[in-house]
Amino acid sequence: MDGPPASAGSAKPQELAGTRGPCYGLAVQFVDEVEIEVVAGDGGNGCIAFRREKFRPLGGPSGGDGGHGGSVVLHAHDRLRTLLDLRYRRKITAPRGEDGKGKDMYGAAGKDTVLLVPVGTQVYDAETGALIADLDRHDAKVTVAKGGLGGRGNIKFATPYDRAPQHAEEGTPGERRRIRLELKLIADVGVVGFPNVGKSTFIAAVSRARPKIADYPFTTLVPNLGVASLGEDRSFVIADIPGIVEGASEGAGLGLRFLRHVERNRVLLHVLTVDPDPRRDPVADFDTLMRELRTFSPELAERPMLVAVSKADLPEVAEALPAIRAAMAERGVDTVPAFSSATRQGLDELLFAIERLLQDSPRANLPPPVRRPSAAERPHGDAKGHPDQR
Repeated sequence: MDGPPASAGSAKPQELAGTRGPCYGLAVQFVDEVEIEVVAGDGGNGCIAFRREKFRPLGGPSGGDGGHGGSVVLHAHDRLRTLLDLRYRRKITAPRGEDGKGKDMYGAAGKDTVLLVPVGTQVYDAETGALIADLDRHDAKVTVAKGGLGGRGNIKFATPYDRAPQHAEEGTPGERRRIRLELKLIADVGVVGFPNVGKSTFIAAVSRARPKIADYPFTTLVPNLGVASLGEDRSFVIADIPGIVEGASEGAGLGLRFLRHVERNRVLLHVLTVDPDPRRDPVADFDTLMRELRTFSPELAERPMLVAVSKADLPEVAEALPAIRAAMAERGVDTVPAFSSATRQGLDELLFAIERLLQDSPRANLPPPVRRPSAAERPHGDAKGHPDQR
């Protein structure tokens, strides 16, 4: 998501991947996991009071109720793309309700504290690891800490047998809990592959996203989003998922951090190519990647997928293409298109193939998210845990 800085004399703002508006040369930091403490407001106390007005000789109780405490609410909004706003907020507190007052005056309720989060945010209890909510659509809301109830004033306890009650209720305390927020990008297509196979170049060629591109591995350190358009009312969102290598499902490299972003993709695009390193083989890379996906989540490995070979304009790739297709046919993959992001060779055909696969794979068919382990199930030394392998 880091783009090159805008020149000093440039009057046109640069649009960075993953943002909805212009960004004047600012690098947007991608934050996809935070842990915070949320504290709801306490309820106000009920009041004990009696009337002392003229022309009211008998008086009577007049203590009002306390107001309810404010709650902490998470609100998913599609204008956000990262949890950066919450990274440095260790504790979120909602205001308490006001105490009741005399003359039948009730205390004001505390205002709810609403936190905006990106669509695709999952909320976990930090202590138990239980999933509280999955905010997978725009405008979805969840109350993560409920405010306390206001106490009743003595006006509520008056009876024919006790016309001057001398007691009232205290407000109940608001909920307090630690929660972990995990962002899982919602994209139609997830582009996966070993480092330096051309995933970021593909995203830049078919959309307006401008990820960092260089001729060395692990150039991309954060997921990039782009929108590929095939005409009016024909578009889909593509996510470049970086850092998935051998051992990713066990926490090697950046894989465990970014594997979860693949969960919400309806279709996976596996990008293969011939690497200059003679120890690398594109078919072996595919087998390794499928093994990591299967280890992370068996359902993820069964996701509809398309395998494509990038950098088709290079002679060594064109020479190896028949052998790659033959090896993939043995693995049940009959169609392996080839494309070149640099020359745009085969790009349109690849996008049309992705569109057809998306039409056959509605989002409603997606399985539930991978369950994160509880604190007791986490292996020693792994603070974040890994998917349940049992």
